Amino acid sequence: MCADILPGDKVFSDFRRQCLSVDNWHSKYDKNGMEVWVEIPSISSQGSKSPKVHKIRCRMTIKDVSAETMYDVLHDSEYRKKWDPTMLESFDIARLSSNADVGYYSWLCPKPLKNRDVVTLRSWQVNDVEYMIVNYSVKHPAYPPRKDLVRAVSVLTGYLIVSTGPNSCLFTYLSQADPKGSLPKWVVNKASQGLAPKVLKCVHKAGQGYPQWKAQNAPSHKPWLYPEQSVLPMMDASELSIQRADSLENVDESSTKDALENEAEDSS
Repeated sequence: MCADILPGDKVFSDFRRQCLSVDNWHSKYDKNGMEVWVEIPSISSQGSKSPKVHKIRCRMTIKDVSAETMYDVLHDSEYRKKWDPTMLESFDIARLSSNADVGYYSWLCPKPLKNRDVVTLRSWQVNDVEYMIVNYSVKHPAYPPRKDLVRAVSVLTGYLIVSTGPNSCLFTYLSQADPKGSLPKWVVNKASQGLAPKVLKCVHKAGQGYPQWKAQNAPSHKPWLYPEQSVLPMMDASELSIQRADSLENVDESSTKDALENEAEDSS
């Protein structure tokens, strides 16, 4: 188990397949070269309660930023502080291999929900005109769940960036995650139809500004491309284990007055 915690080619190929699949996806948003889908639950799960693990996919056609630049934007933790409006805290913890690390990320959630955090194992792969980054939640002995945040679980989340020209690309974000807590329907709807496109627009804008910013901020420092530049401590992957959603406490957030009011507004 521990030896297999690092993703292999099968994980990347399966992630790519999901990013490109046309089956079992329901369109939620389609405007200005941006599309958002949610996965249609399988027949076996429709007889029970709605699945807690939601899968969302967002795709954006970018005509003015290269795939390589967008890939750099996603990796550059220093630059992320400049453009990510939902980020509370983000930092890399350790290296696991030349193309894998473990890190921490926490983010703001719409009120009245509690803010979330995750500890994830992230890995990346570049093939010809395709760039992929995938992550999933892990348990790290030094970073247990915090009292002030809800520990969410990424089952499989990541990006597929396909170059379509010297200064253009197709940018896909896919996330299968359990946000934990008892989330009301309006939150899921709001995320898929509103928040996701906003985040993608932020990422695109970040891509437009990155070359100029990077030229003034350690332009040759890109440890995701040149592992020898990394100053992160090495960590044995056997010290980590996959974080299962059912091992984390659920926080009931669906009974608050604000949440119920929002749900009523959403269904009206």
